[in-house]
Amino acid sequence: MTSPRVASKTQPLPGKPVTADTHPLTEPIPVATGPQPWSKTLDSLSVPNFRLFTASNVIAMTATWMQRIAQDWLVLELTGSVTAVGVTVAMQFAPMLLFGLYGGVIVDRYSKRMLLMLTQSVAAVLSLALTILTLTDVVEVWQVWVIAFAIGLVTVIDNPTRQVFVNEIVGPRYLRNAITVNSSVFQLGGLVGPAISGALIVAVGAGWSFGINTLACLVTVLALSRLKSGALHRTPPARREKGQLREGIRYVVAKPTILWPIVMLGFLSVFALNMPVLLAAYASDVYRVGAGGYGLFNTMVAVGAFAGALASTRRANIRLRTVIACGGVWALVQAGSGLMPTELAFAVALVATGVANQYFFTAGNPLVQMSSNVRVRGRVMSVWVLVLLGGQAIGGPLMGWVVESFGPHVGMLVSGLVPAAAAGVIAVVLARRHQLHLVLPLRARLRRSRVS
Repeated sequence: MTSPRVASKTQPLPGKPVTADTHPLTEPIPVATGPQPWSKTLDSLSVPNFRLFTASNVIAMTATWMQRIAQDWLVLELTGSVTAVGVTVAMQFAPMLLFGLYGGVIVDRYSKRMLLMLTQSVAAVLSLALTILTLTDVVEVWQVWVIAFAIGLVTVIDNPTRQVFVNEIVGPRYLRNAITVNSSVFQLGGLVGPAISGALIVAVGAGWSFGINTLACLVTVLALSRLKSGALHRTPPARREKGQLREGIRYVVAKPTILWPIVMLGFLSVFALNMPVLLAAYASDVYRVGAGGYGLFNTMVAVGAFAGALASTRRANIRLRTVIACGGVWALVQAGSGLMPTELAFAVALVATGVANQYFFTAGNPLVQMSSNVRVRGRVMSVWVLVLLGGQAIGGPLMGWVVESFGPHVGMLVSGLVPAAAAGVIAVVLARRHQLHLVLPLRARLRRSRVS
């Protein structure tokens, strides 16, 4: 597929030094050409290592969604409080908010495969502990919070490592397609995982979902150990130097194609991405459909997201304005779902929300990754993940409080209208700075370009 070529030069922000030029240019990156046929939708799977990695990811993402649904519902059963569910979300994502930038420094310094094997091994141990506590019926909410926080610490390194390791598996030619396939796999897990978890909770309780996730983590470790080392596109590790954290932040701020998608993501992650809190309230208080309905609502979002991820593979180009517009549309659709009069209409609106969600992520994530120099990409993606997950750590308790104080319908409206307003403000700012025309072309003659 394609790789990045930003059509206009980056303009420095007032009072901020431009640090992009302090990094050597990357190696020439091949840029693919012409309209991509549907037969090329899964082109990156032609890479054997990526096929194995993706197969393990299907299992891992399904199990991750199972654990997340079971964990949130377990807390709701233990406490009867939607705010407590929000605290659970905060505990899992707070470590990224506190330490996420340091995770990026670690990613740039060490072997990506080694880091992933380590993080998945630790995640397996934590999931096993939660399995035992739940199946022996001694689990308490504070124990769930402690384990959620520990898993969050693992995510500090695991998540940005996954983002960058994909580049080492497939190389730059297939990077954008691989990112889209990964998004599809994540949403496929979101499609299957909540449904299975909801059925298990009703039948035998939450504990078995945690046990399945334990096995899935071990499968991931095994798959990583089976990758062919000689076929990896290894990135030279960054040398240990002072100021690497500040250097990465300055690099992000200096490039509009990195900065503004991350700003938009910040509003969406705080407000729109806290769907577990909102959907738990709709399932328990509005429609009274229990754990099975909660899993079904999450599945509806994933159905739309899976469809959106696949449909976005034929996007002709990625413009900065496209990213901001997609974020605004997603927010408006989500706000509209709170106005649906019936359960069926609400479910359909959730599907539309999922589609809009993926159009934003399959535009924003590739634009940020492929606009960044490979030598700082770990730090750049750690900022992306910091905002993505750290925002949910802030938004979880906040949206839980909004829901309990003003009701689920108001909570859903707030979750969409605030980021929609932010998208409008960002669009005005970019228009005034003449930066809305920055573009990542995906259809052009085959050429080689560089990213500074």
